[in-house]
Amino acid sequence: MSQALVRIAAGWLLGLMLAVAGAIVAVNVVNNTVASAQQPVREYLDALQSGDGGRALGLLRATVPPSNAAMLDGTALQTATSRLSNVDIGDPEDQPGNRVMVPLEYTIDGSRLRSEFVLEKTGTEWLFFNTWAFVPSRLPTVDITVVNGSEAIVNGAAVNMPNGRNSFAVFYPGEYEASLNGQYFAAPATRATVTARDAPVAPLNLLTQATDRLKQDVAAKVKEFLDGCAGEAVKEQKLQPDCPFYYASNNRVQDGTIEWNVTKYPGVSIEPFDGRWVVAPLDGKATVEALQQNAFTGIWYPLKEEVDFSFTTRLDVTPDAVRVTPQLSF
Repeated sequence: MSQALVRIAAGWLLGLMLAVAGAIVAVNVVNNTVASAQQPVREYLDALQSGDGGRALGLLRATVPPSNAAMLDGTALQTATSRLSNVDIGDPEDQPGNRVMVPLEYTIDGSRLRSEFVLEKTGTEWLFFNTWAFVPSRLPTVDITVVNGSEAIVNGAAVNMPNGRNSFAVFYPGEYEASLNGQYFAAPATRATVTARDAPVAPLNLLTQATDRLKQDVAAKVKEFLDGCAGEAVKEQKLQPDCPFYYASNNRVQDGTIEWNVTKYPGVSIEPFDGRWVVAPLDGKATVEALQQNAFTGIWYPLKEEVDFSFTTRLDVTPDAVRVTPQLSF
C-alpha cells in the first residue's frame, strides 16, 4: 500500500514539476513575444501604416512641437511609411536604468536604414508578464520652403505655406515628399527621410518655376496686345504709334498707305525676383510699309523697313486668371 502511495505521489510530483516547467516556458515565451519590448514597436509601426496618428502618438508618448500637424494622421501619415520594405524588428538591447533599445531595420528606395527606440519597463501584469512603454520624447520636424508660393503638396496633402515656408511635425521612420503642381507654377518633387527624433533633416526647398501653360498664356496676351497695337497704328495711320515699335522719317508719307505687321513675336521668360514673378524684357521685330515722298526730289517710292522693339510688362497671376500690363515709355 505504501509503495502504491509513493508511486501516486511521485506521479503527482512529476506532473506538478512538468506544469511548473511548462508555466515557466510559457511565461518566457510570452515575455519574449507579446509582452516583450518589441511589441510596442510593432503596435506603433502598425498605427503608422494604418494612418492612425492618435494611436501612434499615444504609443510613442511624444509631445508635438509648435508646427503644422498635417503629416500626423490619415493618408499623409500612411504615405510616409508606404515605402518601407523588408522591415525587421531586432532583439532588445539592455540599456542603463531598466531600459532597452529596440532596433528597427528597413529599406527605403533601395537603401538599408535603421531606427532605434528606447523603451522602459513600467511593471508587470499577472505577476509574471513584463509591461514596456516608449521613453517620452518629442516629435521631429521637417521644414519646407517654396519660392514665391503660398501652398504645396506634401505626401499627397495640400498644405498652406505662409510667406513661402512652414514646419511640419512628423513621425519616424518615414519619407516625406513635397511638390507643387499648379497650372501656372510647379516645382519638382523633393524628399526627406526621417529615421530618428534627433537626426538632422535637411529642409525641403521647392524651386518653383513658371509652367508652360503660364508661358503660353502670357505669350498669347503679348501677341494679342501687339496685334491690337499694330491694327490701331494702321487705323490711325501713324509711323510712331503708342506701341513698342515706331519708325522715324523726314519724308512725307501718303495717307492710307501705312501698314504695320509684327514679324517676330517676343519669346517669353518668367523668373522669380524680389518675392514676385517678372517677365523678362520682351524683344521682337515689326515691319512698316508705306508710300513715301522724297523731301528733296518729290519722287514717291515704297517704304519697307523692319524695326526692332523691346518693352517690359507687369505680370499679375491669380488662381483663375493671368493679367499682363505693358509698361511703355515714350
